[in-house]
Amino acid sequence: MNLRRWLTPGIGVKRWLLLTFAGLLLLALGVAHLIRQATRDLQPGGLTQGILDTVTLQFLPYPLRGLLVSVAGLLLVGFGAYRTIRALTAPFTRAEGGRLVELIYQRKSLARGPRIVAIGGGTGLSTLLRGLKEHTSNLTAVVAVADDGGSSGVLREELGIPPVGDIRRCLAALADSELLMGELLEHRFAGSPSDSAPEAGGPFGGHPVGNLLLAAMTQLENGDFEEGVRRANRVLAVRGQVLPAAATPLTMHARMRDGTILDGQSLITRTAGIESAWVTPTDAPASEDALQAIAEADLIVLGPGSLYTSLLPSLLLSQIRDAVVAAPALRVYVCNVATQVGETTGFDLAGHVEALVAHAGSGIVDCVLANNRLITPMPPAAPAEPVRLTWPPNLTAPPRLILDDVVDPERASHHDPARLAAAVIRVWEREGGARRRATAARSA
Repeated sequence: MNLRRWLTPGIGVKRWLLLTFAGLLLLALGVAHLIRQATRDLQPGGLTQGILDTVTLQFLPYPLRGLLVSVAGLLLVGFGAYRTIRALTAPFTRAEGGRLVELIYQRKSLARGPRIVAIGGGTGLSTLLRGLKEHTSNLTAVVAVADDGGSSGVLREELGIPPVGDIRRCLAALADSELLMGELLEHRFAGSPSDSAPEAGGPFGGHPVGNLLLAAMTQLENGDFEEGVRRANRVLAVRGQVLPAAATPLTMHARMRDGTILDGQSLITRTAGIESAWVTPTDAPASEDALQAIAEADLIVLGPGSLYTSLLPSLLLSQIRDAVVAAPALRVYVCNVATQVGETTGFDLAGHVEALVAHAGSGIVDCVLANNRLITPMPPAAPAEPVRLTWPPNLTAPPRLILDDVVDPERASHHDPARLAAAVIRVWEREGGARRRATAARSA
């Protein structure tokens, strides 16, 4: 049992221990008063008086007598409370795998954290969530549903459900037992079926367990994808919630600078020279849960992740975009630490922000958080370059720029979850407070 965690401020244990101690103290004073009343007529020197003098340590000096009794009382109260807590929580501790205190800490302390909505997809969003869940449990991930490659693309084609790969990653990132749950949800069945060898790997070849779980949840809800994802949130007991941006599969489209039009996220992400992007169906309704979470948020985080194929698919839905613009929350765009070969080759910081605003509108972001620790050269496996800190963008009213060290020193093309989350919370504490005061002043 982690005693220090049990005594963490806000967990709601210490106050009751102190109240118990105060009650025991009053009880002891009452018993002492009764003993004194019952023995005041005893004659000095008698047997009964001698026993009482010995029990009450009358043979010791008065200061030492009080010190010994106080120390003994504290030790007994502390040990008794410890053993009582262990006895009462033992069944739950076994059920929770020895992490009951973490569950209580999450429910009590993290529940007081800011309401944060993170919009995006890919590994960038799951990285952000992995860090933010240590600061608040009031988390909502609004995940893009435009992927058409890999296992998600196969399930999308065969079952007609939105892509589930990014939702799976976010569920794993927000799970309490992240390591164990991640291994389970990310486990892929061996092999990869193909037309030429349909038996290779069997019918599940190449599919992660998490993708199949989400597909099964959807079928259990009679094809209701949003309800299937809700059930997955409950089954996996994640901190916060993971929501699809829409219950309809979206298709990504892009027009290149040479006029060529590309269809499909998997093709667009590998191609440089994107001029504009859009999704179909253009009238796809956004998730009602996502719209409500955005309206109630204290902080909205856009990104990190692939600019065109992870972040923009959700913001290209008019309902999502309008909800973000209208929200009273602080809106922060987290720029990638490195360019992505293909869709953002050669982009600097200003270029990322200009593309975001060109597609989602000028009111989409208040602050831009960018990495200021440029690690070069990039690993050979990631043929990209750090995003150059060129500022300001060519906009009428550029958002505020905030620089921080958020890069993973072991993977120079990725964010570090803990550093990124800490930087986002610092932005919220500084910029969010000023925004709340300004909003209150306008309302007055």
